[in-house]
Amino acid sequence: MPNTLPKILTIAGSDSGGGAGIQADLKTIMAHGCYGFSVIAAVTAQNTYGVQAIHDVPSGLVRQQMDSVLSDIGCDAAKTGMLSRAELIETVADRCAVFAVPNLVVDPVMISKSGHKLLQDDAVSALKRRLIPMARLITPNAEEAAVLLQRNVQTVDNAKEAARDLAKFGCRAVLVKGGHLAEADRAVDVLWEPKGITAFDSPRIDAKHTHGTGCTLSAAIASNLGRGLDLAEAVREARDWLHGAMKNAVEIGGGVGPVNHLWKRVGD
Repeated sequence: MPNTLPKILTIAGSDSGGGAGIQADLKTIMAHGCYGFSVIAAVTAQNTYGVQAIHDVPSGLVRQQMDSVLSDIGCDAAKTGMLSRAELIETVADRCAVFAVPNLVVDPVMISKSGHKLLQDDAVSALKRRLIPMARLITPNAEEAAVLLQRNVQTVDNAKEAARDLAKFGCRAVLVKGGHLAEADRAVDVLWEPKGITAFDSPRIDAKHTHGTGCTLSAAIASNLGRGLDLAEAVREARDWLHGAMKNAVEIGGGVGPVNHLWKRVGD
């Protein structure tokens, strides 16, 4: 029998510092015992201090990358990260539809950890209109949920209401991440599914090195879905794994460093 691995595609930007984006996704996917491959939608110059430059890959080349890998390799799950322009989002949505990409996790990356704006204004509309309706799950943090809904999302109750309302854009499930919520001592992520809401509650980790946590979480969830876990368990296991990666972070660079993607291989 051939030795096969779940195949997980990441469609995102490259992080030259290695802590977020494509690099973080591929490390996470491998740590989850899956085969990771990529479509690069942007090239960035960044490090632990912030983002110094962004160059978007032409949409035609993004299309060619997707056609190339999906026509040959296929996938069991996919995730999107930074897609800064409406044209890129339209291209990714088109190809996901053509290839019937399963278990699509959409991470609506809008602002970097250092506060750098990563999504152009016209792209927000394209995200809501084209890509979110295709998603098995979207994973906005509270700030991103606030942008998508054009209202404040500051408390757990706000997050629950936001998750319900974001689902009206057509996605099958919503995870509003609670790292930016007002509750100081707890980290509460809210998962909305048609069957109801699940709140994942854990002590807030006092960690300096948190660069790439959003990318890492969405890649872990996509990997777990590709491995065949149901959604709530995929989220639960991804959160637990990320918390370990944060607690075991290593000192890299002089600013906000990355989590430790090598801290544990899932299944070992």
